[in-house]
Amino acid sequence: MRTTTLGGLQVSRIGLGAMGMSAFYTGAGRDEAGSIRTIHRALDLGVTHLDTAEAYGPYVNEELVGRAVKGRRDEVVLATKFGLVSHTGRPGPDSTPASIRAAVDGSLRRLGTDHIDLYYQHRVDRDTPIEETVGALRELVAAGKVRHIGLSEASETTIRRAHAVHPLAAVQTEYSLWTRDPEADVLPALRELGIGFVPYAPLGHGFLTGDIRSLDGLDANDWRRTNPRFTGDNLTRNLRIVDEVNDIASQVGATPAQIALAWLLAQGEGIAPIPGTRRIDRLEENCAADNIRLTADQVARLNNLSPASGDRHAESDMAAING
Repeated sequence: MRTTTLGGLQVSRIGLGAMGMSAFYTGAGRDEAGSIRTIHRALDLGVTHLDTAEAYGPYVNEELVGRAVKGRRDEVVLATKFGLVSHTGRPGPDSTPASIRAAVDGSLRRLGTDHIDLYYQHRVDRDTPIEETVGALRELVAAGKVRHIGLSEASETTIRRAHAVHPLAAVQTEYSLWTRDPEADVLPALRELGIGFVPYAPLGHGFLTGDIRSLDGLDANDWRRTNPRFTGDNLTRNLRIVDEVNDIASQVGATPAQIALAWLLAQGEGIAPIPGTRRIDRLEENCAADNIRLTADQVARLNNLSPASGDRHAESDMAAING
């Protein structure tokens, strides 16, 4: 696996998002032993970048990752997030310094480590100035509890304000062939400032694998059942993206998921997607995308695809994005 840098932090070009091992998706939490085997296989394949968060579960996903990397901690860049869980009793998101100090100690304990390599604010706390939040993170860096810091789903303005207080290594935002929002403002700002970019949901929450053409087979509590892009006429309209990706995949001799990841990697250095999976076969498929080279014409064809129809999330969740 080749590597890239996120603001000076070296990671594998393709990482592993662990969220779906514990929460939100069909089958989550049913096979922890299998999930741990998948993480071990990822490390064997050269994946060094593991992503989790205290809110996944909550807490249980960090515990799972901690068990998986025990004895192999030096092989891993551990990324986790704070801010969606309040540790001060305040309702809603909480990125106050007091909550951050409690959050980091809990994450360190669950992950079984003495430092976090990349610590993100999970969503911008509109009631706490970003300068105050990043000031607290800067203290954690000075104390050795955190090595690098980042933001998730932040606007260009917030990114610039945060970076002025303490350098950001990375920003994590949804980005894929069906979510192109970062291209307008966020991605150009990151390149200007030398900040890395970590696309989450790089396979469109599984849609770009080509395996989802209806909601049949999804658990009743799978959040995609109520997602605007997976419901109603939007689902049918969005299949055009998958069909185009499928066509290029057949030309290349690859899978649709590999084409979607190869397109992301073709967007330039400092981009490190974190596709999530519980399955070793899917992991191996995703990692093989690092070896795929799309032609300029294929990249242009994919670039010209229109993004997905429908909002990325339900209205209540969209309010927390681009803060």
